[in-house]
Amino acid sequence: MKTAVITGSAGQDGIYLSEHLHKLGYAVTGLTRTGDVNITNTKDVTRLLTKLQPTEVYHLAAYHHSSQDKLTDDLEVFRQSNAVHTLATVNLLEAIRQISPFTRLFFAASCHLFGIPSTPIQDETTPFNPNGIYGITKQAGLQLCHYYREKYRVFAAVGILYNHESPLRSPSFVSQKIVRAAIAIHAGRQDTLTLGSLDTCVDWGFAGDYVDAIHRTLQVPVAEDFVIASGTPHRVGELVEEAFQAVGLNWRKHVRIDPSLLRQSRRLSLTGNSSKLHRMTGWKPQTSFKELIQMMIAAEQRR
Repeated sequence: MKTAVITGSAGQDGIYLSEHLHKLGYAVTGLTRTGDVNITNTKDVTRLLTKLQPTEVYHLAAYHHSSQDKLTDDLEVFRQSNAVHTLATVNLLEAIRQISPFTRLFFAASCHLFGIPSTPIQDETTPFNPNGIYGITKQAGLQLCHYYREKYRVFAAVGILYNHESPLRSPSFVSQKIVRAAIAIHAGRQDTLTLGSLDTCVDWGFAGDYVDAIHRTLQVPVAEDFVIASGTPHRVGELVEEAFQAVGLNWRKHVRIDPSLLRQSRRLSLTGNSSKLHRMTGWKPQTSFKELIQMMIAAEQRR
C-alpha cells in the first residue's frame, strides 16, 4: 500500500488531496498546525519520517493572507512565511535524503513567484520576479527543492499553483467573500458588498481538480517543476456577476468599490500555461469557472 504525509492537511487543498488519495488506496497521515508534529522542528520531522517512511510527502502548508487583508508587519510576515515555506521545506528534504531516500516530495509553490511578470502568460520558463514576502519565501522553497534534486538526487517536484477555489476556501479570500455576501444579501442579512476592484483578472480553478494535478506530479519518472492553472483569466466582476445571478440578484444594486482595500496599487493579471503538465501527465481542468461558482453558491446555501 502506498503511504502519504500531507502538511497543511486541514486546509482546502489538504482536505481535497486526502480524499483523492484515499480513493486511490493510499494510507494518509495528515499534519496540521496544532498537531503533535511541528514541521519547523528538525527533530520532529526526522522522527516522523523515520517512523513512517512514506511513499510520498505533500508539503501544502503555507502562511499567506488574501489581497484584501489589512497590512501586517513585514518582519512578522517574513518570520512566519520563512518558517513554513523555507525551514519546514529543508527539514523535509534533509529527512528524506538521510532517512527515506525513496520518498517523493511535492512542494506547493505559487504564481506569486512571478510577481510582476515579464509575459502575459507564464510557464515554467518564465523568470521569477516576486514582489511580496509570500512569493519571495515560496521561491526560496522552490530553490531548495532544486538544490536537493541536483546535489542529492532527492525526488522533489514543484507545483506552481495558480488561484484555486472551492466551498472550503477561507472567508478572507475574495471569492468566498463574494459568494457569502451574495447569499447574505439575498437572505436580508446584509445590504452591500464592498470590494477593492472589479477589474482585477485572476486565473481561477477548482481545488478538487488541482489536487489531481498535484498527485500526478509525483508519478512522473523525474522530478520537475509544473505550472498548475486553468489557463483562463476572469475579472473579479465576472465572479460577482455569476454569484449574484445564481441567487437572482442584480449585483449593481449591492456592490460598492473602495480602492483603499487593495494592498497593492498595481495589480497585474497572472495566467498560467499548464501545457507541460498536460503533455507529461494528461491532466487538464475538469470544472469550468461557472460550475465552480455555482458549486460554491450551492454549498453556502446548504450551510
